[in-house]
Amino acid sequence: MAIILRLDRVMADRKMSLKELSEKVGVANVNLSKIKTGKISAIRFSTLNQICKVLECQPGDILEYADDELEN
Repeated sequence: MAIILRLDRVMADRKMSLKELSEKVGVANVNLSKIKTGKISAIRFSTLNQICKVLECQPGDILEYADDELEN
């Protein structure tokens, strides 16, 4: 996958647990866990907006692009 999710790193920087983030964002713990581990194929902008609002970060802090061709 060319998009790498760094939610775990941002959460660690903010010392925020998955449970706490889930409660503040209003998204199920299971769904945030999938985002955190990168096991998703899409994310709603409204969810990304809430995550960034709660963590006081930019989308680029959570999402990173890596060229697939460089990995081969």
